[in-house]
Amino acid sequence: MIAQFLPLFLGIPLSIFILCLLFPSTKEKLIASIAIWGTALQTILLLGYTIYWLTKARSVVDLKYFVFYKEADIEIFLDFYFDHITATFSLLGSFVTFLVLIFSKYYLHRDSGFKRFFSTVMLFFFAYNMTVFAGNFETLFIGWEFLGITSFLLISFYRDRYLPVKNSLKTISLYRLGDMCLILALWSTHHLWHKNITFLQLNNTEEVIKHIAEHPTAVTFLLLMLVVASVIKSGQFPFSSWVPRAMEGPTTSSAVFYGSLAIHIGAFLLLRTYTYWHPVALIQYVIISIGVLSALIASMIARVQSTVKTQIAYASVAQIGLIFIEIALGWHTLALVHCCGNALLRTYQLLVSPSVLGYKIHDQVFNFKPNNPKTSTPLSATWLNTMYMLSLKEWNMDMYLKKFLWMPFKKIGYLFSWMAHPIVMIAGFILLLPGFFLLRSTTLFNETVLSEIHILFAFIGMLFVLVAFTEKQNAIRGWLLIILSQSYVVLSIALLNDQYEYMEIALYVAGLLLAALLGILVLQQLKHKQTELHLNTFHGYLHEFPQHGFLFLIACLAFVGLPFTPTFIGLDLMYTHIDHEEYVLVSMITISFLVLELSVLRIYARLFLGPGKTKDTPIAYRSS
Repeated sequence: MIAQFLPLFLGIPLSIFILCLLFPSTKEKLIASIAIWGTALQTILLLGYTIYWLTKARSVVDLKYFVFYKEADIEIFLDFYFDHITATFSLLGSFVTFLVLIFSKYYLHRDSGFKRFFSTVMLFFFAYNMTVFAGNFETLFIGWEFLGITSFLLISFYRDRYLPVKNSLKTISLYRLGDMCLILALWSTHHLWHKNITFLQLNNTEEVIKHIAEHPTAVTFLLLMLVVASVIKSGQFPFSSWVPRAMEGPTTSSAVFYGSLAIHIGAFLLLRTYTYWHPVALIQYVIISIGVLSALIASMIARVQSTVKTQIAYASVAQIGLIFIEIALGWHTLALVHCCGNALLRTYQLLVSPSVLGYKIHDQVFNFKPNNPKTSTPLSATWLNTMYMLSLKEWNMDMYLKKFLWMPFKKIGYLFSWMAHPIVMIAGFILLLPGFFLLRSTTLFNETVLSEIHILFAFIGMLFVLVAFTEKQNAIRGWLLIILSQSYVVLSIALLNDQYEYMEIALYVAGLLLAALLGILVLQQLKHKQTELHLNTFHGYLHEFPQHGFLFLIACLAFVGLPFTPTFIGLDLMYTHIDHEEYVLVSMITISFLVLELSVLRIYARLFLGPGKTKDTPIAYRSS
């Protein structure tokens, strides 16, 4: 009976989000009151539920709530879960969100984005609850995806400035890498367990140990993907540089997002899957090593930064590094207490940072005293200066990520830029016809030929999306390249799977077609109104055409498979039909989906975000 109340804790934030959208932006007091009192109700009900659970049950609560799709070997469903980890994170999230919303009511008063901020924060709150109440990987991934898109929207909140928009793209690019690692983990669990595994089943230690012994290599790959996803989400080394970049949003969003809640989701994932990775010593050593490096390096960086938000960001990263170590050592109660303490402290620090900064500047002007120089040996001075310069440059993490992670993709895109020529694109669309013929007539060809063809189609699809990623001349051409790439990706997966159901293809293709048509329609209308659709700069058309911007954002989110579209279910099904030994295929498909979101959001950001072009639009090329 107690399990039936779990959907309530997701329904309340979602209802508040919808209500905030219904009222005009002029009704600030009403919007703020709905959000604040709704979050207060959520906190009170959750506290009562937790007290009842502690006094009456104390056993794990698991509820299979809704089935999205079901066939012989595949079942995609919502599953809600409640234990001491869920109780801690959900209560922390409700309380912090409640405090931040009260602060935001006054902090953002008469701001043009007041309604947009409250709506986005409530969508984030829904995503956060979906993540912490998740009882299986599919449900967790829904919340995980919404966390990513709300992060993008909140970082680019001041969308008439250059840096917030650029940093939002940097952050979402690393988030997307974490998303793909989580998708690969889902793909591995489907093939290793031959079912959609729940976290309740992962608590069966004997079965998990037996499973690890039977598939040591595949399980190690799966667990490494989970670790990388956790490391990226919590901003651990070497992916820490996105955390201070994400502070470009309002101070209140920084407090609730990167100071307290979202940045601890990586630690939450490690806690939730602890019984799975704990028996593997290699994974424990990896987590501890990452935690130690993150704590040391982030502490050094925080000590030399000149901005208060950057100091707080790296201080939080350092503490989460310690939390990672605690989790790996099995000190879960300490880790939960540490999460709560770090979250509350960072929230407080970020909310008072403007006031403290003003006080410090005043104190420096009137009471500045230079430090006395300390004597040191040449060797120690060299060491200290080296650490100082490295920390000042944030250990060049941005440069190395760009050089070794993103530049290889861009170089391939530039190398095959000739594929963006209209004749080549027309040939690409024509070549799809024999591909669909092969899909209907697979019995006419032997398995070897089909194997080579489906790898070829995956390669072509990957090249098209990499070319779209580097397209700078024409937004419509970039959008068509993305459509081409996804068409080849669908064919590449479908060709070699004789048990591939047409309904599964239809689910994914339906979402793609709707998104593709909506995007083309918006871009064509924009072309008639504005002649410049190149992607060399940020145009800021959202100031003049807000409806076009909203519709194009919906098209982008549908294209990348956000959970409110059929492409989300289709994406999971398509990965399920890639055999666990098809490493070449899964690598190319993963690269395609990784670059896909970056490409579509890049087009959206370049066209609709940034400084506007009209005379009455304020221009700020740098962050204030």
